[in-house]
Amino acid sequence: MKKIEAIIKPFKLDDVREALSEIQVTGMTATEVKGFGRQKGHTELYRGAEYVVDFLPKVKIELVVKEDQVDAAIEVITTAARTGKIGDGKIFVTDVDRVIRIRTGEENEEAV
Repeated sequence: MKKIEAIIKPFKLDDVREALSEIQVTGMTATEVKGFGRQKGHTELYRGAEYVVDFLPKVKIELVVKEDQVDAAIEVITTAARTGKIGDGKIFVTDVDRVIRIRTGEENEEAV
């Protein structure tokens, strides 16, 4: 099993969720986060004072999938989240050693 973490633009969350459900990814977690990369930040005015916003709002989605779903999940996330502009995000894939469903005690792929 693999854990896929994707940092995407907030307005792309629904598109990504819908695309993942079409390939039978049954669950994911979404968290509002802030960060920066090459996109850096931007300058804003507030009550006449100029200030720099270093961290930009993003959404981090996390999902655990079976090995045979990894490439399809990456493909749909990439396609659904892409705007073609800087700051579209990143995808990280890591190994998952064990998963336990708390309610039933099921483990590993049965728990996903």
